Amino acid sequence: MSRPRGRDGGDGIADRRLLAGFVLLVGLSGGLMALQGGASVLAIGVATAGGLVAGGALLWYLLRIAA
Repeated sequence: MSRPRGRDGGDGIADRRLLAGFVLLVGLSGGLMALQGGASVLAIGVATAGGLVAGGALLWYLLRIAA
């Protein structure tokens, strides 16, 4: 028996976009905080990359405990 598809007709495209948006939101927030603090361009990039890693780890954890 197959699972029902969402309203978008795709196979989880909206779900993947939502998950990617979550990771981007966490990642960009780190970069924006560094920018607000007056950091250098390198530090903003490092903060954004670190935020993306943290967002991915948080998403992994949330999906794991929700399953």
